[in-house]
Amino acid sequence: MLETWKFSAASTMTIKKSTTPKAPEVCPVCGKDVPCQSLACPECGADHNSGWREDAETYDAADLPEEDFDYNQFVREEFGAGPKPTTLKTVWWVTAFLVLVVLVALYLALLKSQAPL
Repeated sequence: MLETWKFSAASTMTIKKSTTPKAPEVCPVCGKDVPCQSLACPECGADHNSGWREDAETYDAADLPEEDFDYNQFVREEFGAGPKPTTLKTVWWVTAFLVLVVLVALYLALLKSQAPL
């Protein structure tokens, strides 16, 4: 608890103790680190009223994947089983070459049409 010292008009010293609860080191809601003496989690906004409990020092890891998580299966499901087709690259190279040939032909036709007779 934080202690603050106050001096009254009669110069007597009184001690006022803060009743702000201590923040846990790790947020029990999102699992991120909580800075010392912060009033809420900077990541998810949880505070003593909305989520911190007396036993909040332990994070139960509710959003972590299961222990039998298969990374290779995850990659197959997300990105497909096989590699990307390489023929697509060839198609784009041929297309780019044809576009370049057409642009050069148009340029030469434009020069020929503007040439003085």
